[in-house]
Amino acid sequence: MATNSVDKLFMGGASLLLLSVITSKAASRFGVPSLLVFLGIGMLAGSDGPGGFYFNDPALVQSLGVISLIFILFAGGLDTVWTAIVPVVKSGLSLSTLGVLLTTGLVGWFASSFLGFSGLEGLLLGATVSSTDAAAVFTVLRERNLSLKGDINPLLEFESGSNDPMAVFLTVGILELLTEKSSSPLVLIPRFFQQMILGLAIGYIAGKIIISFINRLKLEFEGLYPVLTIALVILTYGLSEQIGGNGFLAVYICGITLGNGNFLRKKSVILFHDGLAWLMQIVMFISLGLLVFPKQLFAVTLSGLLLSLFLVFIARPLSVHISLFKSKFSFNDKMVISWIGLRGAVPIVLATYPLLANVEKAHMIFNLVFFIVLTSVLLQGTTLQIVARWFGVDTPIKKKFSYPIEYVPTVDLKNELIEMSVSGDSQAIGRTLIDLQLPSGALIVLIHRKENVLVPRGNTQIEVNDTLLVLADRTTLPKVRQVIGY
Repeated sequence: MATNSVDKLFMGGASLLLLSVITSKAASRFGVPSLLVFLGIGMLAGSDGPGGFYFNDPALVQSLGVISLIFILFAGGLDTVWTAIVPVVKSGLSLSTLGVLLTTGLVGWFASSFLGFSGLEGLLLGATVSSTDAAAVFTVLRERNLSLKGDINPLLEFESGSNDPMAVFLTVGILELLTEKSSSPLVLIPRFFQQMILGLAIGYIAGKIIISFINRLKLEFEGLYPVLTIALVILTYGLSEQIGGNGFLAVYICGITLGNGNFLRKKSVILFHDGLAWLMQIVMFISLGLLVFPKQLFAVTLSGLLLSLFLVFIARPLSVHISLFKSKFSFNDKMVISWIGLRGAVPIVLATYPLLANVEKAHMIFNLVFFIVLTSVLLQGTTLQIVARWFGVDTPIKKKFSYPIEYVPTVDLKNELIEMSVSGDSQAIGRTLIDLQLPSGALIVLIHRKENVLVPRGNTQIEVNDTLLVLADRTTLPKVRQVIGY
């Protein structure tokens, strides 16, 4: 009998995953964000939906959320190109700290002034919805085949990956002030610096140690490398939390360090963690959908709508404009950055903390946060492309061409395989490969011309808009770029 129950559980879980993948493909064609689909599937499968599955375990959802967030942040760090992030680090840090703090304060003021919350209860609500969601932001951007001009993309990437630790810190800290009346707000200031500094240091050191460890270990089977990184990422999070650091910041920095380092089987590890991050997103959103009781949302519809509109049109824009006051970003850039501040699963996970702490308005906070996330993904997610075009910062994503070869560098190899585009003013146009006189150690492996891939010879001429696949030693790359005019 127990076996039958387990079998049914496995079949039900697998069916929900399969349904999520299939329906997300169909939904994206109609402009519906897939994250909304995942939440909807969970709600339909729950007790108030046709699925009728009763699920009311905030502790389990919180644990799933923490585990999911660890691997989503780590995968986000792996995909982060540090050279692209450097120009926006200052602005990104301002958004992920000051911006989160301002959003918390503004939402807290609105909730305490108009929705009947006390000051601390309002701040708690504000803290739970203060961070943007990396998964939500970049899933919607990819689904819309949309990129943004200038440094907006790397800024959003850095902000949405680094503001979760601040939101977690504020949520836990304010919750402590609510439940422990003797606690003072002043204790949060040194604790903030402790958590952020230790999280940053542990993440960076762990990343460097993991790179060295992987390269020295040299496992016999490629499939063991992802397993190894899973264990090491969890250890990084646990160690940071144990000694008083911020574990989420640690795994994100660890991911950035690994992604910009050189280690064995790097490509397969990145691909694995990308797939794992998608699995974590789906599981997290479905479980959050199961946890909510849709009938209870009707009771907070008016309050939730008012709060959502205040967050989208006042709190988020104000926090962005103040945080980026002295930045290089234009008014139009800031307006689009404000609009793309989607809320996702992280606020809902944070809303389980008051439930487990038995705070007086915990259920109301959870339902309001869930309503805000639904509104944010539905309103901002579906209109993102229109708003970006309106403010003149949209540009289509240039789809990466899939070459018929795969380059897997070893640790000791100092060569890199990179793409170089031939622009209209390049001095290489019309010249043969022999005439280019590339430096020793540099080789043009393939040429992508229109829809064709050419294997170049010495007499092959370079044409405008060619994309050259160049294999070269890192020390000669500047000279190659000079010759190509890239």
